[in-house]
Amino acid sequence: MKILFNLSLLVASLSLLTVSVSLQAESIEVAGYSFDSPSNWKSSTPTSKMRKAQFKVTGEEDKDAEVAFFYFGSGGAGGVKANVDRWMSQFEEAKERKIKTTTIGETPVTYVQAHGTFLSGGFVGPKTPKPNFALLAAIVEGKNGSIFIKMTGPKKTVESQVSAMKKMVLDSLDK
Repeated sequence: MKILFNLSLLVASLSLLTVSVSLQAESIEVAGYSFDSPSNWKSSTPTSKMRKAQFKVTGEEDKDAEVAFFYFGSGGAGGVKANVDRWMSQFEEAKERKIKTTTIGETPVTYVQAHGTFLSGGFVGPKTPKPNFALLAAIVEGKNGSIFIKMTGPKKTVESQVSAMKKMVLDSLDK
């Protein structure tokens, strides 16, 4: 009986350990900056070589958003305006566009938000319309080139992450 009780305690302890480990943030190094992802962002394998890191953010009713970190080196992928324009064109009609540039320390950061029907798909080929989707992005104009952090997914899920993304960016630059 005592062995069974001790075994039960061990199993319960391991269960708690697994839960606490899964709630920890993951640290990502991109272009000389360290980003600690929010604890509810779950790391996933990048779906292309262009992505330096990728995460899944589970929303209500399992409506997931995706976060991708991109870095192309100094001058790669065009400037801020070119990327904002490209992202807005990924919507049938981008609504409530918000574009705000701020400076954290000495680093310019542009935050971008919009929502509408997102046209999911690659650069070429067919697009899948996804109504009621949103975009939340940060462009960090780092000393070694811009870092692009882009989240897309159901509007409610994406909008619930605005503060978490801004805190992650602030914490990575305010060191």
